[in-house]
Amino acid sequence: MSTKATGNKKHLTLADRAAIEHGISRGENFTQIACRINKDSSTISKEIRRHLFRVPHFQNETQRKRSECEHFQNCVKQHICGNQTCNSLCWKCRPKRCSMYCPDFTPRLCQKLKKPPYVCNDCPQIRNCSHDFYFYRANYANDIYSETKSSSRSGINQTPESLEQLDRLVSPLLLQGQPLSHIFASNQESVPCSIRTLYNYIDQGYFTAINLDLPRKVRYKKRRQVRREPDNTGYRKDRSYQDFERYLEKFPDTNVVELDVVEGAGGKSEQVLLTMLFRNCSLMLIFLMEADRKDNVQDVFQRIYTHLGAELYRKLFPVILTDNGASFKDPAIFERPEGELLSRVFYCDPMASWQKGRLEKNHEFIRYIIPKGTTFAGLDQEQVTLITNHINSVARASLNGCTPFELALLLIDRKLLDLCQLERIPANQVILKPSLLKK
Repeated sequence: MSTKATGNKKHLTLADRAAIEHGISRGENFTQIACRINKDSSTISKEIRRHLFRVPHFQNETQRKRSECEHFQNCVKQHICGNQTCNSLCWKCRPKRCSMYCPDFTPRLCQKLKKPPYVCNDCPQIRNCSHDFYFYRANYANDIYSETKSSSRSGINQTPESLEQLDRLVSPLLLQGQPLSHIFASNQESVPCSIRTLYNYIDQGYFTAINLDLPRKVRYKKRRQVRREPDNTGYRKDRSYQDFERYLEKFPDTNVVELDVVEGAGGKSEQVLLTMLFRNCSLMLIFLMEADRKDNVQDVFQRIYTHLGAELYRKLFPVILTDNGASFKDPAIFERPEGELLSRVFYCDPMASWQKGRLEKNHEFIRYIIPKGTTFAGLDQEQVTLITNHINSVARASLNGCTPFELALLLIDRKLLDLCQLERIPANQVILKPSLLKK
């Protein structure tokens, strides 16, 4: 069985360092010292070489002997003192010591310092030695360790040049309204730090962009624990959120499409946005409607059904989850576009928008471009499609750095993407600001 100490994976303490100094003075080897303080012998070796310090043998350089230089035997230098008329080699000069003038003068290292214990603590010839001395002292080593630990955890781990280059990359994209997660996912090769570090740099003012330029500083409200049970009216029979959860337990691989309406400043009677989100890839579709009415929702789904056909509609819309809005209260609009049962629709509980939280979260992207309090009256479907394409081209951490559009190409039939005129926007051209609609 090996008797080698395995170490306790903890930093050395002052007591450990005192034990190392004491062990060196007694002439113990690194293995003996390591066993006493429960460390590996390589830890002792690295600790001594890292924290030893030099004590010059002479009080000043004028007292040094020329023979102490590493290059003494082969030196051919001349005129280092500036006297160009002298023809002698500098190391032979009597009036002037070459050690005072030569920039390459290197004190010769004692041969004993090239092997353990690397210091002069226990050397018996220290009184007669003419070389510089090297010592290990516990208090000095612990002070250097504490200073290094403190300095390594303060400030930022970037040079001014790399920080400026990072600012030039990140700040302009933030000012375009891009989320930091998208910027990080799209430029990982150019970003030499984590996304958490980028947030810290912005918060500490190292970038041109500031916290106000971030789309959102997340704050979650505490959810209410007690909630009134909803009335199970006719349209909700066998279609409640509890029925939805039971259905997914029975068919866990079923894709779910979340459905909602986003209103502008004009409310339900003005133009509104019908939004859909496919949970399997986070792709969002947005349709402009004249008002939040049942017949307008029916027109949208009828158009989708006509373009896709019955089989593809059943495949892409197997389950729809929506809220209790007046325009969604006729399940037949979604389940039976032409009479045949093709889909299942379920309804969230009242005042429980978190039950379709992915779509609600995606609505934030819309509000980056069209802030709350802005009317939708001047919008057309072409502008809405532009908004959709920019949102679907934002890389998501939840998708492992992919964009919803990239996953949709794998998981969603191309006929639906062509119907909605979806296309990819290059990562650094994504804009999530009101300026997108002013181009």
